[in-house]
Amino acid sequence: MEKIVVDVETLGKRYALSHQQRTDSIKSWLLSAVNRAIANGPKPNVEEFWAIRGVSFQVHRGECRALVGKNGSGKSTLLKILSRIIPPTEGRVRIRGRIASLLEVGTGFHPELTGRENIFLNAAMLGCAEREAKRQFDAIVDFSGVERFLDTPVKRYSNGMYVRLAYAVSAHVSADMLVIDEVLAVGDHDFQRKCMEHLKAGLSSGRSAIIVSHDLSLVRELATHVTWLQNGRIVESAPIESDILQRYSG
Repeated sequence: MEKIVVDVETLGKRYALSHQQRTDSIKSWLLSAVNRAIANGPKPNVEEFWAIRGVSFQVHRGECRALVGKNGSGKSTLLKILSRIIPPTEGRVRIRGRIASLLEVGTGFHPELTGRENIFLNAAMLGCAEREAKRQFDAIVDFSGVERFLDTPVKRYSNGMYVRLAYAVSAHVSADMLVIDEVLAVGDHDFQRKCMEHLKAGLSSGRSAIIVSHDLSLVRELATHVTWLQNGRIVESAPIESDILQRYSG
């Protein structure tokens, strides 16, 4: 059996949704909250909301697992837990190796720094040593196609330029798994094709990936397995060769 790189076991994330009516001002709201705390009085009306619950699956070496589901089904919450951005409420995740995440446009970029400076900043945030970033620098720039704007602050970049540079950094750091949430939809067609070819090459060499996408043609092209989420729970997990996508889209 291939090596398990991600093992998700009965994962859950709970939030408290307050339904307390807001007062007329922030000041009065804060005073009210302080007075309740001092008096140990009644707590505001709070609803328990589980963004995900009871989620379990495994990702093996060389696999690409696609998470599909309508907006609000828990896909992004799950990726944030896997990327260690937020902690789970229950369950556990075991990860063997390094994960490189690309969850939002410009994540890990400082808007006042140049593209050149952000390459090293973002690489460091992904756990990449400076010497490795220097070694991969030319390949990152070439892949991103933003060489002309390399010494321009990234706050002046378009969303597409952000994505190209961010993906190029994630793609060239030494990582065992890529975690990608919809951001490739921002890039142009040629760049999307370049990213898919790069992902395929990485998968064939043993790298794994977890992707979220509403583009089912992209899912069919890249994924080896699909996990269908609905209301924070898994409806079904199956290999891409099954008819899971037909049932999901039907």
